[in-house]
This record gives sequence, C-alpha cells and structure tokens, in this order.
Amino acid sequence: MLIAPLAPSPLRGWEVPPPRAASGTHRRTAKLCLVRLGVLDVGSNTVNLLVVDARRGGHPTPMSSTKATLRLAESIDGSGKITRKGADKLIETIDEFEKIADSSGCSELMAFATSAVRDAKNSDDVLARVRKETGVQLQVLRGVDESRLTFLAVRRWYGWSAGRIINLDIGGGSLEMSNGVDEEPEVALSLPLGAGRLTREWLKDDPPGRRRVGMLRDWLDAEMADASAKLLDAGTPDLAVATSKTFRSLARLTGAAPSAAGPRVKRTLTANGLRQLISFISRMTTADRAELEGVSAERAPQIVAGALVAEASMRALSIETVDICPWALREGLILRKLDSEADGTALVETSLRDAGSQRADRNGDKK
Repeated sequence: MLIAPLAPSPLRGWEVPPPRAASGTHRRTAKLCLVRLGVLDVGSNTVNLLVVDARRGGHPTPMSSTKATLRLAESIDGSGKITRKGADKLIETIDEFEKIADSSGCSELMAFATSAVRDAKNSDDVLARVRKETGVQLQVLRGVDESRLTFLAVRRWYGWSAGRIINLDIGGGSLEMSNGVDEEPEVALSLPLGAGRLTREWLKDDPPGRRRVGMLRDWLDAEMADASAKLLDAGTPDLAVATSKTFRSLARLTGAAPSAAGPRVKRTLTANGLRQLISFISRMTTADRAELEGVSAERAPQIVAGALVAEASMRALSIETVDICPWALREGLILRKLDSEADGTALVETSLRDAGSQRADRNGDKK
C-alpha cells in the first residue's frame, strides 16, 4: 500500500467572502465553503483513496493519495463470483482506508466500485458484507456513468474553448468512450475491453506470441466498429483526449514528461509512437516491462493489452494524437458531487443505488 501526502492541510471550515455586488444591484449572499472529501475507488486491479479539499466553482486540491493493489478481477472464480478470499481482502482494505479518510478529516467518504464488482454475480452479497463489516456503503457505477463522469472531468479541465471532445479511458475491465460539446456527453459508451480483462482472456503467455497479438488486433477492430461509428455520428471532435493510468503510462513510454513534472505539463500520445511501442513491449517479458520508466509492477502484465486497445480505439476513430488529461473518474465524481449539492439533483441519476455514498454509523452497523 502506498500513501502519498500531496500538500499540507488548510484550516477546515475556511470560507471566502461573497463577491461584492455592484452599486444599485440586488445583493445576493454567496457562501463558498471548503470541504474535505474522500473518494474511494474500487477498481479491477487497485483500490484508491483520494482525499481532496474542494468547493463549488473551485479547483479540487488533492491532499493525499493512498493505493493498494488487490487485483480483484483475478479473484472471480469460474462461476463468475468473487471468492471468499477476494472479498475478505477487499473488506480489510476498505476498512483500513475508511479509517485513513476519517483521520484525514474527511466530512464524507464517497465509495464506489467499477467493473470487477459490477460484473460479479455475487456483487450484492459482497456489498452487504462491506457495509456490515466496515460501515462503508460501497456503490456500484454503471459503465455508461463512468464514461459520463470522466467526460465531465475532462470538460472542466479543458474548458469550453476546446470545442467538441472525444474522450477515451482504459480501465482494468472496461473501455469508456464519450463525445460531446457540453458537460454531459451526447454519446457515452462502455465496452468490456479493459486491459486486465483482455490480458487474462487473450495474452496468457509471457511474452505474448506475435500470432496472438495479431489475432487480438483483428478482434479489437471488429469489436470497435459499431461503437466508433456511433461515437463519430455525434460529430467530428475538435480535441481528442485520453484519461486513465494506462494512457498515461503509454504516453510516458513514448516520451511524454514524467509525473514529477506536474499535472499541467502538456502530454500527448501519437498513433505512430504507439505502434512502435507495441512492437517493442510485446516482445518483452512482464519482468522486463516492469523495469521500464513509467510502468509499475502491477501494470506491467497488462500494458501490452492496454496498448492494443488504445491503438484500436484511435484507429477506429481516425485519431492520430490524443492529449493526456490528468483528471478522470474520481475528479468527475467530486465535481458532480459539488454540483448536486448546489442544484439539488441526484449525484448520478441512474448509476448509484443511493444518491451519494454516506458512511454508516460504524457502531450501529457492526456486530
């Protein structure tokens, strides 16, 4: 588990004064409170806790980031259920991260899960155990809402001047694609083409053979055809963007600035650079790939599949270059949370089983 403090904590309860109304205009009271939020993200490979200080209309400031590698998707048995051991590890991690969020002063913990829990046949049983044993109400996001929330984060990062945006995001279990000119995309799709999923299903050898890589390439082209056509029907993008750790790693491997350079440094990934990279890394073992700068040990096994998904999606959409956006799903959820509290709408209209993810009283829920 990695815990990375990012900045000293400002005073809780800090407020900025409302703007002064012009002479002769109606004065309105505006109260912008800084709140500390925790976002707990249960993915196919890792569990992440992001602690931020945020307020509506402001830039969410990350305060700390905590990560644990669980590889939850690998804990799904032949019947499609998360194993007892996998559920035990998940509950232990969530319990620990909830305590970190509490000690960090979070007023609320938004806990959500994506494809691994979403696809498991016993997800309801696992969610019930999580709530009973940790007091955390873990919510399950639909794939389409992963796509929508990630698009919201991208739009806020680049602003209206970016025009129409197409965004691509490769997770462990799914690929999210979206296209739009507003904060809500006109098209938001989720396909079961995650890097971890395809590695387990297609690239079991280490290193993967050329024939197998070629077969996966052809299969991906066929799988992308309908989705890419639907995405492009909404309009030709002014800007193509990519989010997720997979795209950031691929960009780093093709020469983009390291993470230490900061989030505002422009980073891009080109189709030509990606093709050359695939030719190189597909001949390497997992151990050798883990030695490459920008590739973590937990991501090394699936980086080839991730690169092939990135290549196929860019090819299907006739995209030669994508900009790498540092904001993604977690930031989108934070932004939507702040918006929902201001306008009274649901956090995510159809994806969360409850609006928000409130922590239950631990003493009342545990036995």
